[in-house]
Amino acid sequence: MFTLASKAFANGENIPTDFTCEGNDISPALAWSGEPPGTQSFALIMDDPDAPAGTWSHWLLWDIPSGVHLIPQHYRVARPVHSGKNDFGKTGYGGPCPPKRNGPHRYFFRLYALDSPTLALSDEADRKELDHAIKRHQLGVTEYMGQFERK
Repeated sequence: MFTLASKAFANGENIPTDFTCEGNDISPALAWSGEPPGTQSFALIMDDPDAPAGTWSHWLLWDIPSGVHLIPQHYRVARPVHSGKNDFGKTGYGGPCPPKRNGPHRYFFRLYALDSPTLALSDEADRKELDHAIKRHQLGVTEYMGQFERK
C-alpha cells in the first residue's frame, strides 16, 4: 500500500505554525513507502483547495529518484530534483498562509509514483505543466492532509 506520512503533524490535524507564513515557513519532513512496481521517480504537489481564488499551489517537486523515500524538514532542492513555480510566483516551498478570518483551510500533500525517471520540465514549470506531465506517467498516488487557520 502506497502511503505518505509526516512526523510534524498527524493526517487531518493542524499544521504547526513553524511550517506556515506565521512561523518560519519551512517545509515539513515527509516520508513514504509502498510505491507501485515499476516506479522510476516521484512528484509532489502541495495545494490548498479552499483558497478564495480557487486551488492554490504551494509546492511543486518532480524527478525525485525512486530510491528516495524521505524529504527532510526545511528541504532545499538539489539535483536531480526540480521545483516548479508555485502560486506565490516562486520556486520552492510556500507554506500555508490563508487570509485571516477565512476559516480553516486544508493542505493536501500528494505524492505521485511515476513510470519515468524524469519529466523533462523546466525549473520554471507551473502546476498546469506538471499536472499534464504527471498524467502521462502516473502509476499511483497517495496523499496526506493538514489544516491551518489564520485568526
